[in-house]
Amino acid sequence: MQEERVLLTEDKDFGRLVYLAGARRIGVILLRFPPGARRELCDTVKKLVHQEGKKLKGFFVVVRPGRIRIRRLP
Repeated sequence: MQEERVLLTEDKDFGRLVYLAGARRIGVILLRFPPGARRELCDTVKKLVHQEGKKLKGFFVVVRPGRIRIRRLP
């Protein structure tokens, strides 16, 4: 049985790999926080997971300070 997971990363290239592989069983959260906004990072991710929960599987999410973009993986 394949596990369904959500991966947190700061690697922009990883997003391309996920799209090319067509990995729909996972979710990806790309973190785009500059050094000056790092204090908000944990609270923002916790809030995202709490609000969106299971919806994150099969989606590519970009999280920036004050902005979250959610797109379905192909």
